[in-house]
Amino acid sequence: MNETLPSRSPGETDGSPTRPGKEETRTGTAPAGGGTRSAKPRDALFDNAKYLAIVLVAVGHAWEPLRSESRTVVALYTLVYAFHMPAFIIISGYFSRSFDWSPGKIKRLITGVAVPYVVFEVAYTLFTRWSDNEPDRSISLLDPLYLTWFLAALFIWRLTTPIWRALRRPLPLALTIAALATLTPSIGKDLDLHRTLQFLPYFVLGLSLQKKHFEMVRRREVRILAVPVFAGALVMAYWAVTRMNYAWFFHKSSAEDLAAPSWYGPVMTLAVFGCSTVLVAAFVALVPRRRTWFTALGAGTLYGYLLHGFFIQAANHWHWSRNDWFHTPLGEITVTVIAAVVVTALCTAPVRRIFRAAFEPKMDWAFRRQASAPAPASAREPDPAPAPASQQSG
Repeated sequence: MNETLPSRSPGETDGSPTRPGKEETRTGTAPAGGGTRSAKPRDALFDNAKYLAIVLVAVGHAWEPLRSESRTVVALYTLVYAFHMPAFIIISGYFSRSFDWSPGKIKRLITGVAVPYVVFEVAYTLFTRWSDNEPDRSISLLDPLYLTWFLAALFIWRLTTPIWRALRRPLPLALTIAALATLTPSIGKDLDLHRTLQFLPYFVLGLSLQKKHFEMVRRREVRILAVPVFAGALVMAYWAVTRMNYAWFFHKSSAEDLAAPSWYGPVMTLAVFGCSTVLVAAFVALVPRRRTWFTALGAGTLYGYLLHGFFIQAANHWHWSRNDWFHTPLGEITVTVIAAVVVTALCTAPVRRIFRAAFEPKMDWAFRRQASAPAPASAREPDPAPAPASQQSG
């Protein structure tokens, strides 16, 4: 079953985009003699990974109208969808480890996830009335539209984080829930729960990771091995174009919805999770660790994630893919470059300043004032990885 871009398409860009905010840097310990606390710098690895993943998200959306004409495009599309969303979600889980139900964390969850969800659910509904020629489309906060499904899912995942952190073996339980979701077509569209439940293991995996695990995949031998892993995955994706339904990587349908026997659901849940996890590890291994020209853009990937959808929807409204030239190799490369440039521009500081009120509302008026006090040592995260903002993918 192909993923289409009409209004209710979930935007497999699906990602853990991130936004700048209070959790982007970690405050260090105050010097013994008093003075200002020093903020530890962000880890360039995660910002680089988020930027590269958001580019793949936009490119994947741009490729969607071209899939029927090219087996190569379908193979690349399948490969990208096999790991880009899991990568975002794993990173989101990793940076959610310190989440609890304290007033400050709840405030950041509401202002950084819930409010942008409402804002963009309304914005996309109004926009698709024009782009999809559906002037009577109604606004529904229970039926995530296009890219907003990720915010709804992240809200649920993060809200349940203390539960997963309290369990001894959370990942097997999360995989069981995901497998059972593939057996239940009656779940319905409310809050896109199929995606929320089927992508849950990746978030729980991120919660279970420590910095040492990322260091393991950064070893030289792993980085060398990552190249043939991706090459082999691309060959396998090309072979599977006519043999496998790549919609399994969307994690939004039951086995019955995909016209498969029920027992396929649990089997594919485990198979896809294993495949995606290996590819995410290879992706992280190949991401530059040093600061690059695009490192700073990693702090604004939520902006690129939510805003690029308007460009995609508008382009599809004007039926750009009906031009035969775009279905040639040169045309496909051009589409890829344009998508990458647009989403890159949307992650830049000027764009973030313009749209900050929608992405990072302060809303102090809506919350009780909390007495400020240093967090107890036991509440601090176990390692020094800088925590991205609430949307950390994405």
